[in-house]
Amino acid sequence: MLSLITGNWWAPVASGVLAIVIGLAAFAWPVRTFEALVLLFGVYVFVRGSIWLAFGLLAAGARERWWPFVVNGIVGLSLGVLTFAETQAMAVALVSLAGAWAILTGVLEVVGAVRFRQFIENEWLLGSGGVVSIVFGIAVLAQPTIGIVTFALVFGAYAVLVGIAQVWLGLRLRSLGESMRAAAATVEGARP
Repeated sequence: MLSLITGNWWAPVASGVLAIVIGLAAFAWPVRTFEALVLLFGVYVFVRGSIWLAFGLLAAGARERWWPFVVNGIVGLSLGVLTFAETQAMAVALVSLAGAWAILTGVLEVVGAVRFRQFIENEWLLGSGGVVSIVFGIAVLAQPTIGIVTFALVFGAYAVLVGIAQVWLGLRLRSLGESMRAAAATVEGARP
């Protein structure tokens, strides 16, 4: 399974870059309409959910633990579709949903970091992205009436920090995949 995940290293990098772009956009235009932020959130959770679902399907195909990836993916995809279908209703519920989703994602990322620690170095960055998600979720749920501008800025900071952690994870997976291929080539070359 690890070779399947390392072969798709670009997925967390793409998700991370998207998160950074969305985070920077939230900083640049915090006063823009809340509906735009809702749609940005919808795009972000849909893309991220697609990536986590793909990892879950890869894990299931390799007969590895797949359900955390699939659950995370289904939640993200569902929130993304709901955001586009019911934008006005989602605007009202966004703060609470964003907080709950961030906590769920954070917990799963911390679990993933613990699981990956035997394969990659500096797994703490993935775990720290999960902790940032959990802290963001708790802060948002504790103060759901923080206001549109404050929410946009907090969400922007969260998206940038998590995006950096995701880009790092993707690059580490790429490096790990290259190391695994080099080791396999060395073993193949040593055979008579």
